[in-house]
Amino acid sequence: MNIMHKPQTHARGFTLVEVLVSLVVLSMGLLGIAKLVLLSSHSNDSAYLRSQATDLAYAMLDDMRGNRGQAMAGAYNIPLNTAPAAPGVCLNVNCAPPALANYDVNTWLARLAAALPSGTGSVQTVTSVAPAPAGTTAVITVQWDDSAAQSVFGGVAQGNAAPMTVTLETML
Repeated sequence: MNIMHKPQTHARGFTLVEVLVSLVVLSMGLLGIAKLVLLSSHSNDSAYLRSQATDLAYAMLDDMRGNRGQAMAGAYNIPLNTAPAAPGVCLNVNCAPPALANYDVNTWLARLAAALPSGTGSVQTVTSVAPAPAGTTAVITVQWDDSAAQSVFGGVAQGNAAPMTVTLETML
């Protein structure tokens, strides 16, 4: 009986070079995932600030509709970058409409400053007459500093980005 001998092959493990290459590839993948998480975080922060600004713009509109006579008379008009003053106390039902307008404006400005980085806002009312559609238009603008997100997305150095703005325009 003739038995043929097969040459034995010895199983070899990974070489050190193969291990190092796989570690480099894995490290690159993990860095990519970290960058993706960072971009996602900045995007979420920016979206949160935009939703806060929109909510605050609608809050001012609700206040103006609640005190429509004063809003149409321009009592809510304020320029951009106005610092909030002491709003006074206007929590009861006997609050006079001009005092309520002052209270609404100053508490709104304080809320903007607290909720948004460098948050500020403006309100402008314009009354139009015929032949255009007659009525009072309110333009509410909320502005804040979103340079942290813009520096990541737009390549602009932090602190040099233009402020973000939400503008709400409606008829009272």
